[in-house]
Amino acid sequence: MNPPGPVAATRSAPLAVRFSVLIPARMASSRLANKPLVDIAGLPMVVRVAQRAAQSGALRTVVAADDARILQACAEHGIEAIATRADHASGSDRLAEACVALGLDGEDVVVNVQGDEPLIDPQLVHSVAALLVRQTQASMGTAAYPVASLEEFQNANVVKLVQDASGCASYFSRAPIPWARDLRDSQWWNGAASEAQPRVAALAGFTPLRHIGIYSYRAGFLRAYPTLPQAPTEAIEQLEQLRALWHGHRIAVHLADRTPGPGVDTPEDLERVRALFD
Repeated sequence: MNPPGPVAATRSAPLAVRFSVLIPARMASSRLANKPLVDIAGLPMVVRVAQRAAQSGALRTVVAADDARILQACAEHGIEAIATRADHASGSDRLAEACVALGLDGEDVVVNVQGDEPLIDPQLVHSVAALLVRQTQASMGTAAYPVASLEEFQNANVVKLVQDASGCASYFSRAPIPWARDLRDSQWWNGAASEAQPRVAALAGFTPLRHIGIYSYRAGFLRAYPTLPQAPTEAIEQLEQLRALWHGHRIAVHLADRTPGPGVDTPEDLERVRALFD
């Protein structure tokens, strides 16, 4: 069965860019056992992710795995995969090891696609990679889309971001940012979600944005990333990307028009995604 089509239309015009996709995959998961290998319409989830990511125009799509069972599943379905250590603290650390193993360095562009995103939009992957061609001052790229509701804006599990004039991220937070001091919550949201949006945007500065957890990197930066000391903001917010900002690196942001497809963190998420393949 073919997976559902892309769910997020992006704003960037097509741009020729050479990049590789790396997919970190670890077997341990507190909320969903053996998560990379759960079945989605007859294929392991990590294979679904890799197949979608490969449609982005990447030179190569490689799974960086911590378990031989993931490597075997990838091999059985023609997906390139490499073994990485099981003790990495984060996906970025795992991909830094993968960059070394694959000989990626310097200005090579790498896109980190999470292994639990079986509905990832291939065009979104390409657009995030292309950021580093357009924004030569940036070490990283990521994506965001307009916040969908006041509840979402106030939800600490939803990461928000604000941009600067160049289109790079100023900050990421679990708090509702930017905070409109002179507007009540209802006024802010009613304006941002209705035909009055231009009026509120002009008054407050910009529409709230929700972060999408996809990243592009210059491989030289990614290889050095694990050596950077943890940032205080990173420890407080529990947001790894704040380490890059703390140490003076720029993170370019691609704006998507619509909500990306759902990821899979829990058994309930898995059933919702499976239903989309029926």
